Amino acid sequence: MQELLERPSVRSTTNDVLSRIGNTPLIRLHRIATCLPAGVELYAKAEHLNPGGSVKDRAALSMIRDAKRSGRLRPGRTLLDATSGNTGIAYAMIGASCGFPVTVCLPKNASSERKRILRSYGAEIIGTDPTQATDAAQRLARDLAQKYPGTYVYLNQYNNEANWRAHYDGTGPEIWRQTAGRITHFVTGLGTTGTFVGTSRRLKEYNPQLRAVSVQPASPLHGIEGLKHLPTAIVPGIYDATLVDEELAVETEAAQEMTARLAREEGLLVGTSSGANVFAAIRLARTLPRDSVVVTILCDSGERYLSDRSWDCQQ
Repeated sequence: MQELLERPSVRSTTNDVLSRIGNTPLIRLHRIATCLPAGVELYAKAEHLNPGGSVKDRAALSMIRDAKRSGRLRPGRTLLDATSGNTGIAYAMIGASCGFPVTVCLPKNASSERKRILRSYGAEIIGTDPTQATDAAQRLARDLAQKYPGTYVYLNQYNNEANWRAHYDGTGPEIWRQTAGRITHFVTGLGTTGTFVGTSRRLKEYNPQLRAVSVQPASPLHGIEGLKHLPTAIVPGIYDATLVDEELAVETEAAQEMTARLAREEGLLVGTSSGANVFAAIRLARTLPRDSVVVTILCDSGERYLSDRSWDCQQ
């Protein structure tokens, strides 16, 4: 486990799973972007192509490496965290690769595909109240860690600095290089907020004029898995509101419709949070002048949501 976890998170000539995390493609969106003003470009960072199928592979690897270096994660202990699914899957994949057990607290209404993936990797799932989303999962994970300190290593992704640092060190520099420094607007949703905080912080260091735009569900009761409605949820400790230049709210139905369009018009089978991101990015891009370059995130693969009835509505 030590040797695997200490390898740098960059592409290498080796074929182990961890070396495949990061350096994802930046894809220009064409067909769904025909409505944009002339000279405005829209790109999506294809994080669903990470080996665990989501952007959370980056944060999970960063937090696990940090726990290993500090001595908290050692033989005989179980990694524990709350998750809406994707970070848990990333933990489970890395745990299976490196040889340590993983337990996740997960809302009971998480998609059946997510649960099956977690179990396939050997993770233990503890279901929590679905009406409280990941807030209930966070509370249970914290309680378990306090009750069994010798058993669990609670990574607490919502308050773990290594979460946003994965994007400060990786996602941000990658986007800057892939756009040749031309990016003017970065748009992404808020869940743990790690992707937004780390990427925005780094991009603003490269260009203080860059605009960072956050995306949230339009209401507390929504169907956009992975995103939080922060006014009514536990706000992650790593969230930095000073980085936000503009906030956009997206209705569940709009996110679902855009998700279907991405599959059928761009050949990108992604999840609903990706649909929310692209919908918000297009709304923003329609208002921008020539030479604007907007980048958003395709958070995860759509294959883990195909049992959701929203896909039936798009037939």
